[in-house]
Amino acid sequence: MAKNVLVVDDEKLIVKGIKFSLEQDDMEVDTAYDGEEAVTKAKNNAYDLVVLDIMLPKIDGLTVCQQIREFSCVPIIMLTAKGEDMDKIMGLEYGADDYMTKPFNILELKARIKAILRRIKTHDTLSDERHIKSGDLRMDIESRRVFVNEKEVNLTAKEFDLLELFVNHSDKVYSRENLLNIVWGYDYPGDIRTVDVHVRRLREKIEPNPSDPKFIHTKWGVGYYYKNS
Repeated sequence: MAKNVLVVDDEKLIVKGIKFSLEQDDMEVDTAYDGEEAVTKAKNNAYDLVVLDIMLPKIDGLTVCQQIREFSCVPIIMLTAKGEDMDKIMGLEYGADDYMTKPFNILELKARIKAILRRIKTHDTLSDERHIKSGDLRMDIESRRVFVNEKEVNLTAKEFDLLELFVNHSDKVYSRENLLNIVWGYDYPGDIRTVDVHVRRLREKIEPNPSDPKFIHTKWGVGYYYKNS
């Protein structure tokens, strides 16, 4: 089945180039040119992934990302014309799964899109356990929903993948490099700070007290691990 991607950018030549390139790989591509249109389309359509520029008219990309996260866990790749680390980190903090800095290589963008879609497909194919229960935390693998004390927690695709890996391998310590390779893919060209941001954001969502973690712990100088509560 063809994957459906939403590309959001106010630069029409960039949108046209991305759309043409993805369609060569048999993806279905929808487009939006401002933030309001992007949120509306994300609400009214089922996309497999969103490519979202930060600098948009009407509503900026960070706000669009935040609003989409209120109703959807669709993977989001942020695009930014700025090279500062803070822009990249802010994109992740607002719920993005990945980021790229303009100007970018279209082949690299396609590689990241395919890596995310491949991870989701592999997850859907290989998951045997439909429900995972660990203390106060419950995961529904089929619907990709998470509950803490029976209250649903809205996680992004990468946050869910991280948590599932941790829960299925309780007490195993994963280095940042290992997590990057397993969850993002061996061909992912990003850096390990991506892992730190996602773990911190995951803790903020599932931990009663993020500063004193109950589920996801840090082994200083080594990495992260999950402990059954």
